[in-house]
Amino acid sequence: MADGNTPNPLVVFTPSGKRGRFPLGTPVLQAARDLGVDLDSVCGGRGICSRCQITPSYGDFPKHGVTARENALSEWNKVEERYKEKRGLKKGRRLGCQAKVEGDIVIDVPPESQVHKQVVRKDADDRVIELDPSTKLFYVEVREPDMHDPSSDMERLKEAMAEQWELPDLLGDLRIMQRLQSALREGKWCVTVAIHFGRIRARGRIVNVWPGLYEGTIYGAAFDIGSTTVACHLSDLRTGATVASSGLMNPQIRFGEDLMSRVSYSMMNPDGAAQMTDAVREAINALLGQVAAQAMISTEDIFECTFVGNPIMHHLLLGIDPVELGGAPFALAAGEGMVFWASEIGVTTTHPDARVYTLPCIAGHVGADAAAVILSEEPYKADEITLIVDVGTNAEIVLGNKDNLLACSSPTGPAFEGAQISCGQRAAPGAIERIRIDPDTKEPRFRVIGCELWSDDPGFAKATAETGVTGIAGSGIIEAIAEMRLADIIDIDGVVRGSLIGATDRIFSEGRTFSYLIHDGAQKIVVTQNDVRAIQLAKAALYAGCQLLMDEMGIEQVDRITLAGAFGAHISPMHAMVLGMIPDCDVENVRSAGNAAGTGARIALLNAGKRTEIERVVRDVEKIETALAPKFQDHFIGAMAIPHKTAPYPRLSKIARLPDTPPSPPPGGGDGGRRRRRSRS
Repeated sequence: MADGNTPNPLVVFTPSGKRGRFPLGTPVLQAARDLGVDLDSVCGGRGICSRCQITPSYGDFPKHGVTARENALSEWNKVEERYKEKRGLKKGRRLGCQAKVEGDIVIDVPPESQVHKQVVRKDADDRVIELDPSTKLFYVEVREPDMHDPSSDMERLKEAMAEQWELPDLLGDLRIMQRLQSALREGKWCVTVAIHFGRIRARGRIVNVWPGLYEGTIYGAAFDIGSTTVACHLSDLRTGATVASSGLMNPQIRFGEDLMSRVSYSMMNPDGAAQMTDAVREAINALLGQVAAQAMISTEDIFECTFVGNPIMHHLLLGIDPVELGGAPFALAAGEGMVFWASEIGVTTTHPDARVYTLPCIAGHVGADAAAVILSEEPYKADEITLIVDVGTNAEIVLGNKDNLLACSSPTGPAFEGAQISCGQRAAPGAIERIRIDPDTKEPRFRVIGCELWSDDPGFAKATAETGVTGIAGSGIIEAIAEMRLADIIDIDGVVRGSLIGATDRIFSEGRTFSYLIHDGAQKIVVTQNDVRAIQLAKAALYAGCQLLMDEMGIEQVDRITLAGAFGAHISPMHAMVLGMIPDCDVENVRSAGNAAGTGARIALLNAGKRTEIERVVRDVEKIETALAPKFQDHFIGAMAIPHKTAPYPRLSKIARLPDTPPSPPPGGGDGGRRRRRSRS
């Protein structure tokens, strides 16, 4: 414990708890740097930027073993006074570059002064993103030119960056040289430079220069390119805050709704791949314009982008024909994480020197979006075995923990998103998203997107008058078929029970099969036997992929299940298990991660170190190719039953009563013995 005569007082920083002894007169900023404390500074300790604000604490701190007195820091000086007069300082704050250690002291670093500011994710686990982007700002003072030292402005800028920021080997291109001289003179030989750091920190590249201390900020955009939609999130690279988001339908849909149809389009049309590349790049540029307008910034303030997507979307973005991904051995042109100029891939609605980073792909059918989900959910750091399912037209599945990770894709098709369903539609106001069926009366009640009321609530008709009841969304069809199973409207084989005709008006015949009426309005909303079959095929492919990974890992059950993707965010875990989409699991251990791929893209945007981390993790992921696995077909056949022909669901049985019915005869005879003809469906 130091007193006034102790030459090396104890300095404790909160909230980090880091501590150390320093000679009298050591600037607080220097002490923070020596201890690795997150205390920001853009101006290099000149008292200009104010980012090193700290709050000294006084009194007895038994936890830290410190008694801090009010004169433990140097007196308020002229630099701090001038800054307070011009811009203001909160009461009790000091500038860390000006305040010097004069005794034992506890110093709090407020959130706005921390370098790695924590950004809370918006999904359930409340993890944080540590802010450490690839593009950063630096304030620097440059020597004026001298007749006796005929060095260029660029040489002296590099010299100043080496001396003041220990960045000795920077690069600058022609665009920077064209702007540098006017910026230096306008800023009275002081400038703020934006530097993008690649793999080697010391060898950064200057991407912009502003005169004096730049008071603005810089931005980056994270993209999730799905086969159906493209989503964009604009983030402030200095605070980590998401300032705007937007999305639109992937315009490639006009070339094919699912991935393989787009590969087929490329095969059958000489310029097919180029057309799809142009389409998605136009969408990206449009989204950048939209988010910039939302945030009221110039698109030239966007200095960096990250991209995730499945392998076919990844290749088309990069202008690579995906034809090789259409057949075995499903070879990627390139799968590692890569950095490009934005202009190289046709992304022009950004700063001219903007960079883009594409996360690594895992395998020919397991893409950068799966890598982003892994980065977001971090199963490689957990003891528990987690099954992560990114539900979409091509479901990507990851299983494992810190000891081992396996991944595969499963061709579920577009049925989960409402395609191939008679009354199916994409999620939009008026689409049924929730449904419950009374097991005794067989009467349904439902909710539609855009209205919080259930269909049997007073006021529902009025509340939905504008949108109407227009169809059934993906989450709605999953719940509808699961509820039909719980209400014994369909049997274990997925056959709509014709014997219920007469017992309820909701069941009616359509040719040789039967259908269930959900809503009889301006548009009839029904679930047909073919709808049930389409969902059975999709869910069987999904379950088979999950079971294949469990076989490879040698386990019979998983500890946790995470449903990822925008669609997965709306799936009821209980109904997903009733349907047999996922293996049996305690329902409280089944959670939605929302758009985990988008979150992973945002993590890679805001933290350069996470790029290296996911690249390392992906190299160790064991890839399983479902198309070549002999057991996949066996698992698929068993999973056609609802929930499964043979797999027990003991945890599900604790929360849901599945009717104990024997297998039914083929569709066409129902189960009432009226007809015994073989189905042609």
